[in-house]
Amino acid sequence: MNSRAGAAEMSTEAAHALREAVGPYFGDFGGRFVPEALIAALDDLTAAWEKAKQDPEFGERLAGLHRDYTGRPSPVTEVPRFAAHAGGVRVLLKREDLNHTGSHKINNVLGQALLTEMVGKTRVIAETGAGQHGVATATAAALFGLECTIYMGEEDTRRQALNVARMRLLGAEVVPVSTGSRTLKDAINEAFRDWVANVDTTNYVFGTVAGPHPFPTLVRDLQKIIGEEARAQVLDRLGRLPDAAVACVGGGSNAMGLFHAFLDDPVRLIGCEAAGDGVDTGRHAATITAGDPGVLHGARSYLLQDEDGQTIESHSISAGLDYPGVGPEHSWLASIGRAEYRPVTDAEAMNAFELLCRTEGIIPAIESAHALAGALRLGNELADAAASGDDRTDPHEIVLLVSLSGRGDKDVATAATWFDLVDPADVKEESL
Repeated sequence: MNSRAGAAEMSTEAAHALREAVGPYFGDFGGRFVPEALIAALDDLTAAWEKAKQDPEFGERLAGLHRDYTGRPSPVTEVPRFAAHAGGVRVLLKREDLNHTGSHKINNVLGQALLTEMVGKTRVIAETGAGQHGVATATAAALFGLECTIYMGEEDTRRQALNVARMRLLGAEVVPVSTGSRTLKDAINEAFRDWVANVDTTNYVFGTVAGPHPFPTLVRDLQKIIGEEARAQVLDRLGRLPDAAVACVGGGSNAMGLFHAFLDDPVRLIGCEAAGDGVDTGRHAATITAGDPGVLHGARSYLLQDEDGQTIESHSISAGLDYPGVGPEHSWLASIGRAEYRPVTDAEAMNAFELLCRTEGIIPAIESAHALAGALRLGNELADAAASGDDRTDPHEIVLLVSLSGRGDKDVATAATWFDLVDPADVKEESL
């Protein structure tokens, strides 16, 4: 089985070692490839995070914020009418869409805002694609009284105008980035330039499990609450673990947050990458499926690149998945066969988006719809295998846990255009 696409059976001891991985390297992936001006800042951030993890007061404050501000624990919702289209398996959604600000991003941002306060800095910056990380960062900045600047690709400000308005309402400066592909990759480039110039006063609240060490470990540690809660909730409800955990993967923070709790369990881990118009068309963001190892944004990981090693443009209907790289821990898990990464096209994601709306009354983020599409495909595969095997299994005994990483308010205009629900002239993606 191809190690980049299939999960290998691993011993509990080996999987336990995976849970203990903290960087700077995950196998051959990760590291810190940055300008000299950032080395001291990254060292300080690493030391601050190690100190914070050992500080009971920090842990209590973060737990209190999640309880009273974020609204954790987020619930697990079974969706039987949706699951009827997935071969009749059981599908449970981890409802990160119900968090304050509407996605999983707040989990990471509150922790990094506390760190910013702890190290005495007064300004935060962040990159954003779909706008959810930008909104969460602007929210935390308002809560903590921090100056806030958000970098967002010009193309993404157009397709996510609602979130641009939300960030500005929260007091953040939103800087459209007009270089390159004008999407998430370019927003990260500009945020790093800002950090180099203002490192003494500014903390970069990185939004995903990519980038130079310690960001992949730091963000994962702050997002792993997703899987820890979900694991306990599913055990409490069903008395057993799910057969598979499914999440969308761009940079990969919600997926890593879900997967981490299950690394030492016999649970399949399925990451759903954005295949755009199809991997064979070249217009996609399926980094692990179709990429090769290289260095992007300070870390070695899989990325989309040409024969000369130059990063090429990605494409996805989802702004949050429209990124030509991926977190190094995902690359490692793929390379050793512990996790599977599957491409999901725009059309498949939008069909799953509509299906969840129509069957369960839940409007998901288009990012999350990629995971829903992956669950539909996997459920039907498992149901077919169960029906054709010698030891036939009732599909209803198969359980899939899906990270519903965000809500779809921000994507209503895109969906309305995709499904011809309104006159296109009435859908104005205003550049705010």
